[in-house]
Amino acid sequence: MARVKPKRHGVVTDMTAMCDVAFLLLTFFILTTQFKKPDVEQIKPPSSISEKLLPDASLMTINATPDGKFYFQPVENASERLQLLEKMGQKYNMTFTNQEKAAFQKVQAIGVPMNQLKGYLDLSDEEQKSFKSPTGIPMDSTNKQLVEWVKQSLSVNPDYKLAIKGDVTTEYPKVKSLFEGLRDIDFLKFWLITSQEGKQ
Repeated sequence: MARVKPKRHGVVTDMTAMCDVAFLLLTFFILTTQFKKPDVEQIKPPSSISEKLLPDASLMTINATPDGKFYFQPVENASERLQLLEKMGQKYNMTFTNQEKAAFQKVQAIGVPMNQLKGYLDLSDEEQKSFKSPTGIPMDSTNKQLVEWVKQSLSVNPDYKLAIKGDVTTEYPKVKSLFEGLRDIDFLKFWLITSQEGKQ
């Protein structure tokens, strides 16, 4: 009596196809995910109950450290970063080498006055990561370089968004000077980054 072989309904093939699709999706998400860059200095923002998320694209960020220093993070777009650097160079009568332009395209954050920017861009990647600015970007009534970074960024792309992340211990007069500077350039809509409050 002949033995009848059980029919296979493509179970192995179907499982292989599902694994292939899952692997492709995983690869896609890994390659397209933008990981948050760490802060140049430790900043503990105030807490809130807000659950709104920041936009991923076209976002520039200002960080205010506990001792009142300001860092500016330009948007990620490399070609628009070059335009921003050129505009800041024109404003402060500076020119940049191709090497400095390449460094600016991948810089994490700017935390120095314009007259020290070339020296900062000449640092190696590792030196930039460990660099702690003694002054930050100037922002007071006589020297508003921080607001100039925002202003020139908006001249590159007026659709840029701004987020401000200040430490919970940052002195209010420092932050107030920033808000007043943004008001002077008629830029009044921005996000304040906070940490999520724990549920009671």
